Amino acid sequence: MFVRIVKMSFHDKYIADFRAMFEQKKLQIRNTKGCQLLELYQDKNNPELFFTYSYWNSEQDLENYRNSDFFKATWQQTKKYFNGKPEAWSVDKRESLT
Repeated sequence: MFVRIVKMSFHDKYIADFRAMFEQKKLQIRNTKGCQLLELYQDKNNPELFFTYSYWNSEQDLENYRNSDFFKATWQQTKKYFNGKPEAWSVDKRESLT
């Protein structure tokens, strides 16, 4: 399993639009083959800054999702709200304590 972390910064006037879009699409993202977990975070000090964390069974599962028409349309819509360049990391989960 590996984790995909995406950092996104939005224009303040589009935060509500982004959150509504995420609410509408989150189950379809989470139910994508190979996706084990989807989380959305908003920075406490900078409300324009958001992070998504998604857990995937394999890199191929993530690539299949990223190549889907659903992802392409969603990303195209999301990009309209950005006030900065998004950043993304794929990391291997080494430990988790609960």
